[in-house]
Parts: sequence; structure tokens; C-alpha cells
Amino acid sequence: MPAYIPSPTINSFHLGPLVIHFYALMYLVGIAAAVIITRRRYRAVGGDPDLVGEVALWSVPAGIIGGRIYFDITTPMDIPHVWYGPLAVWDGGLGIWGGVALAAVVGVWRLRRHGVNVALFMDAVAPALLVAQGIGRIGNYFNKELFGRPTSLPWGLEIPYQYRVSGGIPAQYLHHSTFQPTFLYELIFDFAWAGVLVWLGHHRKIKPPGLFALYVFGYSAYRIFEESLRIDSSVYFLGLRLNMYIASALTVVGAVWFYRSQRRPQPVGEPDAPTADAEPAAEHGPEALEAAGAAPGEEPQTSRDSGPSAPGPT
Repeated sequence: MPAYIPSPTINSFHLGPLVIHFYALMYLVGIAAAVIITRRRYRAVGGDPDLVGEVALWSVPAGIIGGRIYFDITTPMDIPHVWYGPLAVWDGGLGIWGGVALAAVVGVWRLRRHGVNVALFMDAVAPALLVAQGIGRIGNYFNKELFGRPTSLPWGLEIPYQYRVSGGIPAQYLHHSTFQPTFLYELIFDFAWAGVLVWLGHHRKIKPPGLFALYVFGYSAYRIFEESLRIDSSVYFLGLRLNMYIASALTVVGAVWFYRSQRRPQPVGEPDAPTADAEPAAEHGPEALEAAGAAPGEEPQTSRDSGPSAPGPT
């Protein structure tokens, strides 16, 4: 057994006349997983799961466009030298922050048109985004990209010479053959942090959009670590990779956003955000009506100022 992770010998396969690239395929699988997870989570807090698909139809293309724009702007030296180079996402090159930013803007626009609680939806989608990103990193493995410094660790990633050259790594590293598999580190972190967010949502009282703020904070903080390892092509400023500055800034933004969202007082008359453990109101019996001040057979009295009860899971 080799004391390293071998690179795959292919990065695509043919399906009839079509060429299926593993990079694109993994993104599609990740998107499908994110939609399924978000539907379940949004239903659990009383939302309409069908809305998830409608939002995804707008947000997913926006995310791909935003991710490619971010890549083209921040790493113009890596754009393939063909007329369709700026659009060649199948060869790799989607900046996650650009993708999430534009997808979020478009998603919020669609949610507000439907008049739903945007913060609740953001918390439902936060772990799903991490799962999608983790699955997408498998595509980086097939593209032989997103690797770090040379290493002799048994889980080092073998990178063939031609990919070392085309990856834009410094000349002093070209004679090495195994490198830190930062794509794998991110995959593990994404799945682990998604699990943490799900646990927090079930066991701690997190005000929306606190979980999404923690997604921004946690992922960006991890990227500080990852950017310290990566040696592939990048724009540098004052000796540091550009993404290092962006990751640091977004870590602060996420932390402040979470703090402010949890310190915000609950508006008068606004019900607490439902959780996945909430029971549907329809399951309450006569005892619940009596506790609410109504006689058996009568509906409980409600204050004119109070809003409707938050629906439970269906």
C-alpha cells in the first residue's frame, strides 16, 4: 500500500456523446443534498418545504455565477486561455464566498417576495450549505487541485508533475510529489461543523439567524488555517494570500453578527422561533384548552396584539 493518497487517473467520463466532469457532478450532488436537507429542516420549523426548491432554482445559478465572477476577479492568471475561459467552471474555479454572497442576495429577494421569515430560512439552510461544500471538495480531488505544502505524512496527496506546474505552485516545490490534502481537511471540517450547527439548533436556544452567522464565522475561521497551508496559485498582498484577508474579515463579521443577533431583544408579540422538537398545535387536547383559559368545546382567548402561533412540524 502506498504511504500517500494517489491522484485519480481520470477527471471525467463519457455518457453517450456527453462528457461528464467529476467536478461538476460533485457540485450537482452537493446541491441536491443541500436541497433535501433544507427541506427537512425548514419543514421542522413550520415552513413550506416546496419553497426550498423554488428558491434553489434562483439561488443555485446565481451562486455559480457569483462563484465564477469571484474566481475570475481574484485569480485572473488561472483563467484558461481560450475564448470561453472565464466561463469554464468544469475545469475548476468557483470562489465559495462569491457564490454564497450572490446566492444569498437572490435567495433573500425570493423569500421576501413570498413574505416569509428570512432568518428562519437562513438557519435551516446553514448546515446544508456546509454539506454541499464538503461534497463539492471531492471534485477538487478529481481535478488534482486545492492542495497545500509538501508533506511526507501518510495521507499526503500525490500530485503528478504536470499538475504541479499548471497549478502555479512556487518553483522550489516542484520536485516534491506529495502535498497536504487541504481539500480533504475542508471536507472533514464542513461535515463536522454542519453537525455542530445541527446539535446547537436542537440543544441550545439560538435566535435566528444565529446558526447562519455561526456558519459564516466557523467556515471563515477554518479558511484562515487552510490558507496558511495552501501554495497554489493566488494573488498576494503584503506577503499573504488574498483569501487570508477575506477569511479573517468574515470571521470577525460572523462573530459580531452572531453576538448581535443573540443580544437582540425579542419583539413584543413575536412568538419564539419554533424548533425541530416543537409539537403541532393540533395535537393539544382539552387539557391544553383549559390551561389557556377556555372551557371545553371553546377556543382559547387570544390577545389582539399577539401574532399567530408558530406552526410545528408536519
